[in-house]
Amino acid sequence: MTDFFEGTGDGTRAVRAGLPEPVKHEPTLPGPVFAAHFHLPGDPTGPYTYGRDENPTWSHLERAIGELEAPGRDDVETLVFASGMAAISAVLFSQLSAGDTVVLPSDGYQVLPLVRGQLEAYGIEVRTAATGGDAQLDVLDGAKLLWIETPSNPGLDVCDVRRLVAAARARGCLVAVDNTLATPLGQRPLELGADFSVASGTKQLTGHGDVLLGYVSGGDAATMASVRRWRKIVGAIPGPMEAWLAHRSLATLHLRVDRQNASALVIAEALRDWSEDLGVRYPGLPGDPSHKIASQQMRRFGCVVSFTLPTRARADRFLDALRLVDDATSFGGVRSTAERRGRWGGDAVPEGFIRFSVGAEDPEDLVADVLQALDRSAT
Repeated sequence: MTDFFEGTGDGTRAVRAGLPEPVKHEPTLPGPVFAAHFHLPGDPTGPYTYGRDENPTWSHLERAIGELEAPGRDDVETLVFASGMAAISAVLFSQLSAGDTVVLPSDGYQVLPLVRGQLEAYGIEVRTAATGGDAQLDVLDGAKLLWIETPSNPGLDVCDVRRLVAAARARGCLVAVDNTLATPLGQRPLELGADFSVASGTKQLTGHGDVLLGYVSGGDAATMASVRRWRKIVGAIPGPMEAWLAHRSLATLHLRVDRQNASALVIAEALRDWSEDLGVRYPGLPGDPSHKIASQQMRRFGCVVSFTLPTRARADRFLDALRLVDDATSFGGVRSTAERRGRWGGDAVPEGFIRFSVGAEDPEDLVADVLQALDRSAT
């Protein structure tokens, strides 16, 4: 296991996180272990017994993510899952039971309404409130779990995690933060006091659009044991190849994040200065409603920019006119993508709302492409 010294930078940490101790003639990052079972004579003790419980490839990745989410903390455990929704579901359904109350964001990821229906079917009360303005505080009393998504997807509102955590603690309420948009290099929810940091590794963490993955990090052994038990029960485990690809991708996380975040700001500024008012949102943009609080709890502001065109038809024309940007869902990849988010029907956004995920292309080329598409789509 990597032994980082005090003051290690994000780049060094990302490159070396989770690597095993070097062994002569062995690779720096061991290849994926494909095994449904392991040699296990005698009593079933030791770390690797059966492929649904543990895998050495997961272990390397889990240590790596833990080192990024909570540097210097030996008490933090990380568990990887088959997808971001598998990780989200593991926290919700392992911590809640009939009669409990959970607070969810009303403006969060568009699958959350489906989750709400399942929670309510199990006899769990679900309350919702918007991310902006810390509105979830108003419905927190009596809740067992507060679910925060900051920045929110796709609206990019930000809430004060420290403030919400303090209020939850006073009420004996657990706090989980969806950290997908920020990544551990942009925000560390556990340092802000949260009980769980949860994310989809499908997005910027792995960054190449070729892996479905999720994870949960937490510092309490008892609550993490229940999350682990849920993973075992439902079998929501990643394949070893996906886990290995994710670990390999972590080594360039800092490079991708810095490039994509810097380009996102440039594009947000260009959109802000366009002749039409596009309602541009980006937490790193001075003047954005989320900028002040984001600056107090985030170290990087993410690669997603949102804006709204006047009509659905205008948005469709804009997307068709783009040349360097793929019309695709998801975000965080090295290739820029954009979509009219309302096409899915699960987000409370206008028909012309665009979620733009900034990739690693040259920013001046992306800006030129966006501006020409805006111009062409106007007629």
